[in-house]
Amino acid sequence: MSETVAMQKGRELNMGRDSGWLIGADIIAVFLALVGQVVLTRALITEDYGFFVIALDLFATAFLVIDLGLPTILTRDGAKSVNHIWPAIMRIYRLQFLCMLPFLLITIIVMATTLEGWDEHFLTVIICLSIALAHIFTYAPRSGLRAAGYAWMEAWTKVIERFITMSGYLILYQLGSNSVESYAIAFLIGALCGLFSALIFANLSLKTNTNQDGLSCLGDCWIDNKALIIQSLPFAITLAVLPYVIRIEKFIVAGSMGVESAAILHVAQIAWLAGLVVPQAMRAALLPILGKYRNDQEQFEIVIEKSLDMCFGLLPVGLFGGAFLISNLLPIAFPEQYIDGSLGASAVDLFMILLLGWCLTLLATPTYTALQAGKNPWLFTIFIGAVVVFAGIIGIVLITNFANSPSSGLYAAAIASTISSAFLLIASIHLSGQWRKISEKRTEFIMTIGLAAISCYGFVTGSLLALSGCVIFMFTPKGWTAMKSTDF
Repeated sequence: MSETVAMQKGRELNMGRDSGWLIGADIIAVFLALVGQVVLTRALITEDYGFFVIALDLFATAFLVIDLGLPTILTRDGAKSVNHIWPAIMRIYRLQFLCMLPFLLITIIVMATTLEGWDEHFLTVIICLSIALAHIFTYAPRSGLRAAGYAWMEAWTKVIERFITMSGYLILYQLGSNSVESYAIAFLIGALCGLFSALIFANLSLKTNTNQDGLSCLGDCWIDNKALIIQSLPFAITLAVLPYVIRIEKFIVAGSMGVESAAILHVAQIAWLAGLVVPQAMRAALLPILGKYRNDQEQFEIVIEKSLDMCFGLLPVGLFGGAFLISNLLPIAFPEQYIDGSLGASAVDLFMILLLGWCLTLLATPTYTALQAGKNPWLFTIFIGAVVVFAGIIGIVLITNFANSPSSGLYAAAIASTISSAFLLIASIHLSGQWRKISEKRTEFIMTIGLAAISCYGFVTGSLLALSGCVIFMFTPKGWTAMKSTDF
């Protein structure tokens, strides 16, 4: 099948359209997940809820190894030949299944020796294990859909999963159930619906009757399994390290200041993490586009430039929208002690500091993704490793020096997180070799970062300086134009 015919099975990739679908789906999914957490905390006793959360986190983190980084490779390379995506998904499944068998045994042994009370909650453990596996096996078909231009289908699979899970929780709660196993089963049903919907969409949209003569048209690394594993290894290692990027300050606070202070920071980070769905969705939509043009430097840089325009346009909306929503919602959703500063600091004020880090992370989206799509994936691994090391060092230095004061220590943690976001931006620009492109937009960068910082300071202090960032809305029309563009 020719390349032209192959593309008839997919849609032309579009940054604005695809990221719009993914951002919308992620926002809905995050909202439904928060509703689900509220239901769980009201339905289950603290011990059962804590065990459920720990078991889920344990398997979700441990099983990232089974991913092998292969869905990331598929997202990057799939757009080159859409009619080869389905057989690529099948190859990924075969490799992941082979990895899963020995790793399952190792994980169960480790869990049995470290997780207290696992034998009393054996059914819950098995269900949580199954949930983690279902999520891992969802990544490949979702990545395939995104690479083929069907991000809207991927978006629906996320909403379907969360909606069914949350509905199951609500039904059980209305029935008066307080069985952790029942709620775990509801979560498993939602995860399986997400997996099956992704497979059905991928099968209907991507499976062809054409005889495939190999997957080399996707790239040299697809020639054989050995080459594919070697190429995906940097992404697999990165997946193992990535969870620590957003948790390291919380770990340091818990160790040096206690769990109450960590709880305050956690509440602030919940809101911050909800906002991160925007740059995450943009990276997901941008990766297949940059992967497609990896060997076309001119087109590659055009995509980088347009995605930067989108970031400048979205930033003031997220800055003021996030500040308004969180300042009004957190006091309603959480007990007073998390907001009034009686435990050292207000989670709302901490969020306003983290909000600047969100701005910096958003601006890093194009260069961050350029590293993922680049010719040397080990640079991306080095990048993530450097960010984790830097965040650890700056966190330890700032937090431990102010740990004697709950208020100062928490503010130091938020500032450390924001400084780490600045390092992430600078490191991504440097390692992706995009300083020339950034220099061309230095006026936008200086104005945006400077005014966003002043606004965040104004949010914390309650002064009119918060309105300084309104000037950044001047970049929104250009960002909107870039988002509506159909040529990237």
